[in-house]
Parts: sequence; structure tokens; C-alpha cells
Amino acid sequence: MVKRTVVAVFVVFAVAAAALSQVGQVQESVGTPGDERMHGLIRKMTAVDGKRDALIDILIEGVRDMPGCLSYVVAKDAADSNAVWITEVWDSKSSHRASLSIPSVRQAMTQGKPLISDIGQGFITTPVGGRGLGLARN
Repeated sequence: MVKRTVVAVFVVFAVAAAALSQVGQVQESVGTPGDERMHGLIRKMTAVDGKRDALIDILIEGVRDMPGCLSYVVAKDAADSNAVWITEVWDSKSSHRASLSIPSVRQAMTQGKPLISDIGQGFITTPVGGRGLGLARN
């Protein structure tokens, strides 16, 4: 059984944040207090058998209008018909944290939680730039 831990993530992941309170664990990123570099999250989620498309719909709908979110990509896993990958880029870690209290995000977390059978290890990154992101601060 996966260790049950409350994790302040992303929204993932919008839905992942709520689900993480039940399963999974993300290691805290390294940085100093007040560090406002771009903040990235990457996570694989496995939906209950046959519920991947419903989970994807919730993940995408629940993340509209999130201040500070530079990129939120939900992708189907090519090898696993129940798995999705969520990749997020935020202008800062604090913007990501604030997103977890947005009503639409909280609603998505509640709706999506029963559709998730597993949440893989999460990875926190520090994006440095790329198409659509420009150059990172620092």
C-alpha cells in the first residue's frame, strides 16, 4: 500500500492534489524561502479501468483560469490505456499553491478523485524556458 500523505502539489495537478492526500508522495523541491523561479510538476496518473477519458475531461475543465499557470498539459500514455501524464509549469511555487484554493480546482479534485486508481511518483522541476515559456527568471 502506498504511504498516505498530504502533499501540497499541483495541481497536478488539480485533481492530483486531492488524490495525493490519499496516495502518493512528492518530494519537496529544493529552494530558499521566497524563491520565485518557475515551478514545474510532472506526474503519471492511472485511472480506474475504462475511466481515463472521463478523468481527462475533469483534469482539463477544472484548470481554466488559474493565475500563474503558464502550461498545463494532459497527455494519454501511449502504452497504458488507463494512464495519463500531467505536466505543469507555473510562474512560481506560490502561484501553484494558491491555485489549490480556487473553487473550480477544488471541484475538479472532488470529481476526479474516485476515477483515480493510482498516482505515480511526482517530479518537481525548475523550468528554464522553452516554446511558449520564454526565458526563466534567474
